[in-house]
Amino acid sequence: MKNNEQTKKEFDTVAFFRKVKEQIAKELEGKSFEQQKALIKKFLAGELKFKISN
Repeated sequence: MKNNEQTKKEFDTVAFFRKVKEQIAKELEGKSFEQQKALIKKFLAGELKFKISN
């Protein structure tokens, strides 16, 4: 038996990570490799935060 009802997602993982990927690409655009590494280290250390909103 098929259930045609769909539940509304409270959190869409795919959409969230697409936004994260887009933000990272914007932040890294035009920077040298060394600048990119430094920026990624700051994100990983928690010094910089992603600005993601639904």
